[in-house]
Amino acid sequence: MARLASSWPYLSDRMTAHFKPLELETIPWVEVTKPLHHSKIALVTTAGLHHLGQERFYMADPKGDPSYRVLDAESIEYDYTITHDYYDHRDAEKDLNIVFPITRLKEMATADCIGAVSEFHYSFMGHILAPHIDTLVAETGPQVAAMLKKNRVDAVLLTPA
Repeated sequence: MARLASSWPYLSDRMTAHFKPLELETIPWVEVTKPLHHSKIALVTTAGLHHLGQERFYMADPKGDPSYRVLDAESIEYDYTITHDYYDHRDAEKDLNIVFPITRLKEMATADCIGAVSEFHYSFMGHILAPHIDTLVAETGPQVAAMLKKNRVDAVLLTPA
């Protein structure tokens, strides 16, 4: 389906015409107070990325899957797959950094542009509709935020797919 939509843009427009974005009263935002070259950075993606041995995202529900997967920074570059039917991920399967720039982040740490790369990163499936959006906002999103805080992550790079 995603490949068809990519090949025929008018199909994509028709398929997405009825979707409304989530509107928030306020955007949760925290000012950056620590210099990047001293900061620990994590990635959070909506690419449907996960390790080969992890449970796949549940694609049978047309309203999406609000769960997440914990990604290990040391092995994700060679141990990954993508479970997401709503975008064409053939290129991302060839080069993970297209949707999850872990190699670039590690290079930035080596060059002292950032302080450190987090040991753990997080992946969601980007296609989530009501009522699952409520689960994402009230449960799984806060769970990931708590793990990021516990791991002393200073900033997060969000990567859509």
